Order: sequence, then structure tokens, then C-alpha cells
Amino acid sequence: MRPFGLLNCDKPSGVTSRDVVNVVQRRLRKVKVGHTGTLDPLADGVLVLGVGSASRLVPYVQRYPKRYRGTFRLGAESESGDIESEIVQPSGLPVPTRQEIESAAGNLVGTIEQTPPAYSAIHIDGKRAYQRIRAGEVFEMPTRLVNIVSLRVLRYDFPKIELETVCGSGTYIRSLGIDLARAVGTVAVMTQLRRLAVGPFLADDAVSLDRLRNDDLGAMLLPATLAVQDLPRLIVDSEASRRLGHGLGVDGVIERGNATSGSEPVDRTEAAAIAEDGRLRAIVRRKESMWYPYRVFPAE
Repeated sequence: MRPFGLLNCDKPSGVTSRDVVNVVQRRLRKVKVGHTGTLDPLADGVLVLGVGSASRLVPYVQRYPKRYRGTFRLGAESESGDIESEIVQPSGLPVPTRQEIESAAGNLVGTIEQTPPAYSAIHIDGKRAYQRIRAGEVFEMPTRLVNIVSLRVLRYDFPKIELETVCGSGTYIRSLGIDLARAVGTVAVMTQLRRLAVGPFLADDAVSLDRLRNDDLGAMLLPATLAVQDLPRLIVDSEASRRLGHGLGVDGVIERGNATSGSEPVDRTEAAAIAEDGRLRAIVRRKESMWYPYRVFPAE
């Protein structure tokens, strides 16, 4: 049977998200593997991979809120916003109090406008921003709306500050820390970042890169249903499962999904069809009075 499921990986600092995918891809050879959201090389923590046809669930995992712990150095700045480029320390900047920082952090919660760092993988006119920077191009980064569910100050001992945030997809933690510093009259660089969770995928449960290289990958695969916990559920019997496999519509009673605080809105005309054995059979979409398969997954 071809591998099908999700891998909760603990990406170490110093390697790219693509490097982690390549480790799994080399072991599984012709089986498709995709990750559900890039982590910068500096960052470590949860990186969810879709294996086999579960790679088609990447957009669903990306909707989950993410939890990060980031460390910043106040009073210093760099072109990249982190320690990957030359750091400078402007003179004459204030030393903010913890109360000032916590007050500013409260103002950054909710839907905010954010400018991603120029040293990022965002496409600008078909080319990644960091590639344009390295080519010496001058351009303006477009702003975007992001959702910050919470932003807490865990520790503060100037110039070091440690933050924990829960946020929606597309948020740049580098930019969030820099915006917080700017709000209290100073600058900052990110020195460390760990992704603690992506929805139900936790860093405490994540698999190390060493294990991905050497241990049984099949034993590490998690059920595909974890990618769609926020979707309404349609329980299908063997006959309905067979119909979905042939592209035919089915009917049934929808159960409510387990929405997570900070998740992106769910399209209520879409549901997860779950077989009686608990496996994800399909993503289905409502058309008139029936549910029709949008993405179908292995029956066994």
C-alpha cells in the first residue's frame, strides 16, 4: 500500500524546509511529499508534511493557527530583520519598560496590517523577494492583513525580549517583533524562533530529522483527518464510500467540525467525508441536495 498520511517534523535550525522534504522524499522515492508552510532556516519547530495523496491537504493544514516563541534583541537592527545579515546598533534609542512593551503588544492583537520582510520567499511580480534583494533591485514590499490571536511577553531583560504569539497564516514573526519595537520607539532583530504548534500538531510530539532519516516512516505517519478537524464531517458507509470513489454524489447528515480559535473561516459548503473506520475518504462539496467528491483519498 502506498504511504498516505501526515508527518509532524521538528525542523532544526540551519536547514531549509525543502531540506526536510528532501530527506523524506529520498526515502519514499516516487511518493509525493509536500510541506504545509515554510519555516526560515533560522527557525526550528513544527513542519507538517503531507505524504502521498495527503499532500493535497496542504491548504487545509495552512488554515490552522500557528503558535510561535520568538526571541528579539532590542536596540539593534539588520537589513533582513534577523541575525542572518549585518547587525547595526543605532545610538540614542530609549530603553522601554515592560509595561510599555506589554501595552504596545496589546495594540497588535487582532487583524492588523503587516509589511513582510524584504528577505522573504514572497513572490513579487513572479520572483521571490529575497532573490530581488540579492540582485540589487529596489522595490516596495506590499502590505497584507494578518490575524494575531494573542501576543504575550514571556521574558524581558533588556535588550533581550521573548515573545509568544498565536497567529493566522501568512504572519511574519520577524515583522511582528520589529513592529512592536517601533511602537515603543526602538528597533529590533530576531535572534531565535521556534514554531510550537500548527493547529493540533505540537512540537512536543514532533519527529526529529535524525529519526526521519533512520526510523520507520510508516510508523510515524499520522491520520489525514488531523488536517481537516475544523471541517464539518459526513460519515459515509461502504456504499457511499464506493460512490465517492467513482465520482458520484452522496447524501447524509453533517456533524459539526472542531473549529480552533484563530483558524481561517471554513467554507460551510465543504465537508470531510469520513469512512466508518475513521479514515478520511474525501473532501466533498455541496451541490443542490447532494455532496460530491472534490478530492478523493485511498479507501484502505
